[in-house]
Amino acid sequence: MQENQDPVNKVDRNKVYFLVIVIAALLGINAYLYFKDKQQSSRFVTVSTEKDRLNLEVEKIEAELDKVNSFNVTLSEKLQQEQKLARTKIAELKLSLQKGKLTQGDLDAAQDQIKELKEFVKNYNDQIIRLEKENSYLRTERDSLKTTANNYSEKADNLEKENENLNAKVKVGAALKAANINISAYKVKSSGKNILVTRASTANKLTVTFAIVANTLAEKNYHKVYLRVFDPAGNLIADENNSFVIDGQQMQYSSAIELSYNDDDTIYNIDWTNPKEFIKGKYSIILYADGFIMGKNQITLR
Repeated sequence: MQENQDPVNKVDRNKVYFLVIVIAALLGINAYLYFKDKQQSSRFVTVSTEKDRLNLEVEKIEAELDKVNSFNVTLSEKLQQEQKLARTKIAELKLSLQKGKLTQGDLDAAQDQIKELKEFVKNYNDQIIRLEKENSYLRTERDSLKTTANNYSEKADNLEKENENLNAKVKVGAALKAANINISAYKVKSSGKNILVTRASTANKLTVTFAIVANTLAEKNYHKVYLRVFDPAGNLIADENNSFVIDGQQMQYSSAIELSYNDDDTIYNIDWTNPKEFIKGKYSIILYADGFIMGKNQITLR
């Protein structure tokens, strides 16, 4: 009876061994698949992380390029071309990194390009900063020169004003001044004889006599002297065609003479015939020469 059970037990043992081997094989396959899947997942995470890092690097490079361009520097044609090339590479890198799947080779190539761009932007940045420093120095020099020029200009303006003031003073000092001004009224007879009168009803002419104050600054030459006569009501009696200029203002005059000044004691006369009838009252006269008033006086006719 012992002999009949042995074959059965042997068959059961074989089945058990077989099942153990199958289970072990399944466990081994599962373990392989698990580790393979884990490795692929880890590789995907690594690739994705590297891609994000490279994207960040590209953004930093572009921001650095934008920062450099914020300097107030006029770029040469060469620098403009270099910047254009750099931005083209940045755009290509961004487009490349936006792809759904990237191989390690793609990432390595992108990394190399980023290194080149970093080096380029550094050199580009150095050039721009150098240009900015040069421009800053030139601006300082320009401002300094401008300040110096303004100072010289201000000094020149001050000197010009001083000269103008001095010339004005000299001009005032050189102007002729009348002395001993005397006014006489005359009646001119048909024979041409002048008769001194004091009544308005008989007078038809005034004669103004004067000397000139000695003046070493006055030009010893011919000078034009203008006479203005005002009636008792204060009205100017003058020919509207007779005019001269004082301080830029055009004025009418009653009579004028041209005299030769020699800085001596010469007595000068100006005759003025009234185109109207004289009236009772006080007549005023003003003499002008060299753009200034020479003197004034009055005469009263009864």
